[in-house]
Amino acid sequence: MWDYHIDQRDEIRRFYITAGPYQPRLSQYKLSGNDESIDSLNRGNFIEMVKLLATYDKNVANVVLENAPGNAQYISPSVQKEILYIFARRIRAIIREDIDNAKYCIIIDESRDESKREQMSIVLRFKFFDLVHVSNTTALTLKEEITSVLSQHNLNICNIRGQEYDGASNMRGEWNGLQALFLKECPFAYYIHCLAHRLQLALVAAAREVSSVHQFFSKLTFIVNIVRSSPKRHDQLIEAHGDHIAYLIANDELETGKGLNQQGTLKRAGDTRWGSHLASIQSLLCMYDATCDVLQTTTKEGNYAQRGDADSAYDSITSFEFILILHVMKNILGITHELCQALQRRSQDILNAISLVSTTKILIQKLRESGWETLFNEVKMFCEKHNVEIPDLNAPYFPVRSRRRAHDVSIEHHYRVNLFIAIIDTQLQELNSKFSDSTMELLSLSSTLDPRDNFKLLNVDHICELANKFYPDDFSEQEKLHLRIQAPHYELDVPHHCELKQLSTISELCQGLVKTRKSLTYPLIDRLIRLVLTLPVSTATSERSFSAMKIIKNRLRNRMEDEYLTLEEELQSLSC
Repeated sequence: MWDYHIDQRDEIRRFYITAGPYQPRLSQYKLSGNDESIDSLNRGNFIEMVKLLATYDKNVANVVLENAPGNAQYISPSVQKEILYIFARRIRAIIREDIDNAKYCIIIDESRDESKREQMSIVLRFKFFDLVHVSNTTALTLKEEITSVLSQHNLNICNIRGQEYDGASNMRGEWNGLQALFLKECPFAYYIHCLAHRLQLALVAAAREVSSVHQFFSKLTFIVNIVRSSPKRHDQLIEAHGDHIAYLIANDELETGKGLNQQGTLKRAGDTRWGSHLASIQSLLCMYDATCDVLQTTTKEGNYAQRGDADSAYDSITSFEFILILHVMKNILGITHELCQALQRRSQDILNAISLVSTTKILIQKLRESGWETLFNEVKMFCEKHNVEIPDLNAPYFPVRSRRRAHDVSIEHHYRVNLFIAIIDTQLQELNSKFSDSTMELLSLSSTLDPRDNFKLLNVDHICELANKFYPDDFSEQEKLHLRIQAPHYELDVPHHCELKQLSTISELCQGLVKTRKSLTYPLIDRLIRLVLTLPVSTATSERSFSAMKIIKNRLRNRMEDEYLTLEEELQSLSC
């Protein structure tokens, strides 16, 4: 009887494993049901799926659920988890077989879950692979955990050809970050900043390293919350803004026309919302007068807490330093906005993105070198228009915490050097760290393989330079010489092939070469294309995995064990 139970269990397992189309469904909801009794209309996803599978095969129907011996139905929670373990092992095995001994890239992101545990998401070749709890988030600890996961599956670190992380210093640090530690072991594991990651948020975070900027954004959030937290004050804001627009139109100070002067409101800046900081700044500049009116009204009509908060907010919004930083951040975020938007597009044009990186750096550097006078005049006009006191710029600067002792600098020097230039330097440093010259050259040369517009970027010299400079260990000296011979034939042949003319991505090109058997004719270029595909450019896989994790591990399930959470996460990634 015991042997029969074992055989029966294995048969059921094998049937579950072969039920490929139904696997993603397991992760959509809780597996076990609240009522798994026979009379229940919904016994839970696991039992309901067993019933469904039984309708497809009589042999299975004869040995599952009520047709099985009472002590061998295998529907307990432990069995449900065991089935998931089988799925997870199979998924990882498929990913491992797919990689084989080829080159691959790793994408890493870490975040706290609902139970306040640090979780690290590991993605290989854009496929979610594992979720690991980390005791701390130092670069060395992260590397040890990643290395452990890779070694468990016999994945060689020397085969890594691409790394992608977010803007966290413990990951992208040039000297002691995670990317640097991997580069020491594998010098061709090129680091590419996650182009889909929220670059503007990273730039804002860098700017907040200047304490005055951090205080500015805290005050901005405080002001917006006071005005928007009450429906009454929000209505007052809309009414005051409408009156202000009508006044400007009556005095011919504002243009009129279709789509102009529409009703708006103050926008909150969110630490996880793309472009929200620039939108918040622009909305405050647009509704500055109306916001001041609402704050003044609240200081007279509100209760004691509202009066105190509104008075503090009014003092902040009418200070010269607040208005100065408001304009500085508006100009800087305005310059970087196009780049941030371009890097978030799903259809990524590498060359255009590189061009935007270069132009963004140039514009920010130009603002640093010759933008102070223009900016200050803009701030001065704004202050005069809104009756904000302008300090004597030649007077000595007194820090807030030491009113009795002046620094040996003027107020103008403090605002120009300690604020204006310091903020810009953080932006340039952040952009340079994320988009170094070597990274830009690698991406630029890689674009020569882009098949869009009938291979218009194809260049034989760039193909050879890409292999010689960035992948020297992947081609022998003899192969490099043969690549120079092979490339001209590829240039004349492939772009004119009828099945390869309408391709739009390098990935489609790789598949097309295999389909048309051109990969056998041009094996060296096919190898180079596969190496370029390891560059994790323009993918949000790691971020999507954490989005899925937050769906799965919510407040109601924050005690889920790590291994079980990983299994749910893998199945969730399949359904995405």
